[in-house]
Amino acid sequence: MNKMFQFLATSALGLGLLCTAASAGSLAPSQEGSPSTGMVIVPASASYAEELEERPGFTRGEIVDFETTAPAGDIIVNTAENRLYFVLGDGKAVSYRVATARKGFTWRGAHEVTAKAKWPSWRPPQSMRKRKPALPAYMAGGPDNPLGARALYLGSSIYRIHGTNEPDSIGKAASSGCIRMLNEDVSELYPHVKIGARVTVL
Repeated sequence: MNKMFQFLATSALGLGLLCTAASAGSLAPSQEGSPSTGMVIVPASASYAEELEERPGFTRGEIVDFETTAPAGDIIVNTAENRLYFVLGDGKAVSYRVATARKGFTWRGAHEVTAKAKWPSWRPPQSMRKRKPALPAYMAGGPDNPLGARALYLGSSIYRIHGTNEPDSIGKAASSGCIRMLNEDVSELYPHVKIGARVTVL
């Protein structure tokens, strides 16, 4: 009887720990309650090793000289240049051409990466739907989704670094505040970026 009780208690404890672990991660507030079809979210509680499926080298981004006090792993977006820099440290960074916010939607500041998604779904903000009534309330992830192949969610804001299905916008001030990258570029950057990495938009 004692052995049976110990077995049941151990099983219950193990199940409780699994449930706790499954619910430990948190999403950016802008993602709470949204369907997860077509996307994989890496929770904030995941370890760096768990976040990285593999770390390929940089073949699309250009490794450049980049002096900064920011630590390796941070991201700095220079909107005047329409460039994103992933800091490598030792005076180096990986540079990508990006699209930044158009006039009337520009912003400056810093946020941490709070979630990551593969082929993310999209819920256009109410303000955007007012400007463009034809937009759906929800769009599943895929090649036709404006968020493209990958997305990095910035704090509790509505902004993201994401892919795009409008490659002609890259290198221009074209977005409603998000930072757009070519799908191939954001897919290369994605596995290198930690949850909690700081993103500074200048």
